[in-house]
Amino acid sequence: MPIGIFPETKLFYGFGGLQLRDNDGSPIVPQLNTNMLGAINSFLGRKPAHKGGPVMREVPAGAAQYSRAHTGQGQTYSKVFRWRLPDGTTAEPKSVEVVGSFNHWQRVLLQRDGKLDSWHATIHHIPGNRTHHYMLLIDGKPANDRNCDGLAVPHGMQEETYALQTPRGPRVFMMFAQTK
Repeated sequence: MPIGIFPETKLFYGFGGLQLRDNDGSPIVPQLNTNMLGAINSFLGRKPAHKGGPVMREVPAGAAQYSRAHTGQGQTYSKVFRWRLPDGTTAEPKSVEVVGSFNHWQRVLLQRDGKLDSWHATIHHIPGNRTHHYMLLIDGKPANDRNCDGLAVPHGMQEETYALQTPRGPRVFMMFAQTK
């Protein structure tokens, strides 16, 4: 039932609400003026949608980290790893080593420091702004690190080889590599 009559259109109230129709009864779909939408977006401070592909070329995450770390680009930092004998233990281990994603799981020997009664090693050129997984190995076996940033589920065979068994399953240590 028409509720208003215009020379070329009729306004109907139907099942879907108010509908604008031609004289022949076909629905009229309003056309949006793109200049008007652009003015509204400009007024609201919105930028127009970017058409086309990405603005920057996308590089797989692993490839980007590897290339930045080995070409001197990107931020890197140094980290000192320290380990002390647990309280009540007097027997010194034969070797204390650190392995991790920052050095492709290659073993680095920690040096004994008699003055501080600890072992330590400084690892340089660690790629920054990402999380690394690592483990401390005492006589070749995983050991707890009280200075870690957290525990993570191991990913891949190398990490599983060095994982520490916990009540929640195998874990490796996390190190958040933030640079300024």
